[in-house]
Formats: sequence, C-alpha cells, structure tokens
Amino acid sequence: MKALIVWGGWDGHQPREVAEIFRDLLAKEKFDVEVSDSLDAFADAEKVKSMNLLVPVWTMGKISPEQLKPVLAAVEAGAGIAGCHGGMCDSFRQETEWQFMTGGQWVAHPGNDGVKYRVKMGPAKSPITEGIKDFDVTSEQYYMHVDPAVKVLATTRFPTADGPHAGNGAVDMPVVWTKTYGKGRVFYNSLGHIADIVRMPPVLELMRRGFLWAAS
Repeated sequence: MKALIVWGGWDGHQPREVAEIFRDLLAKEKFDVEVSDSLDAFADAEKVKSMNLLVPVWTMGKISPEQLKPVLAAVEAGAGIAGCHGGMCDSFRQETEWQFMTGGQWVAHPGNDGVKYRVKMGPAKSPITEGIKDFDVTSEQYYMHVDPAVKVLATTRFPTADGPHAGNGAVDMPVVWTKTYGKGRVFYNSLGHIADIVRMPPVLELMRRGFLWAAS
C-alpha cells in the first residue's frame, strides 16, 4: 500500500517530528511512504489518486484550489485520509469543503496547553479502540465543531478548565472519530499537540489502527 504524508504549517505543532513518527509507523506496516513538506504534493492529481492513504500534518495554512481539489477527488473516489490534532482539523480554516471531508474543526482549547483530562473510549465500538482502556493526558483539550454524521470512538468531558463554555454544563466532546467522504474512509484523533503526545502508547496505537482502517 502507498501513503503520502504532507507536513508543514504552524511550527508549534512540531509537524516535521510528527510526520517522522507517522512515517516510521507506516513503514513498519509495510506501506510505501512518501513524505513532502510542500502542499504542491497534493496538486499532482494522478499521484494523489494512486495513494491508499493521505496523511495531512499541516496546521493553520492556506491551500490553493489546485492543491485542494485533487485531495477531495481522491478521497471521494476511495482513498483514505487520516490525521490528528490541528494537523488535520485545523488545517485550512477558510476551506469549508476540507472541514466537510474531515468531519470537524477546532474552535477552542480552554486552559490552553497543560490541561489534564481523561479520554474515554466509546460510545461507538470499533476495532480501532478495542482493548484500549480509558487514559489521562496532559495537553490541549480540543473543543471541536463536529459533523453529526461521524462515528464517535472516544470522548472527553468538558468543562475541565474554566471558560465561556462552562455555563453550558457538562458535554462529552468527540476526540476520535471515523466517517466516510464519498467512497473514502476518514479517521481523526484530536490528540497530538506535540510529538511527545503522539508517542504516548495509546495515542500511537489509535493512530496505527486508524491509518490501517482508513487505508483499507
């Protein structure tokens, strides 16, 4: 199988380091992996269409129509797409079709970095989460705007840190989900602010399983 990882955007999310973690992870699963630090890699429609898996690691960027359209077309035709944190669901804030494809968009992280919170598996059951126990993480707790069509595989409880959301009471925010876009499979995990979070064993295992699910 073939995978394309494209990294860049805001350096605070350590995109190069995260891309290398994902490259190694996919190589161990026998993927033929190509890594690029340019969105122009997405502009090659034939190459993008030939991939089993697309992995964006790009936060707060701008993407041209020539770069975006081949990705949308490839996923709609059956390619998988999978990613984490802002690298996939805070990539291109002005591109609503990207958000339609990925299933959500970051809007806030009350308390910023360093919030300790629990990630709870469920409510939906999936081979991606089977056998993984609930776990705690200290990082950014992503408040997302989420497509109601997604299949939610893990959640976190808000509020933890105070903020303008707190008066609404307790809500279970999706952390991990799957969906489809056309014939393509979409996997997302909101964890992964920095490389050390991605390397956490349960996070890395969720990504490994999510990559394999999306690519299949």
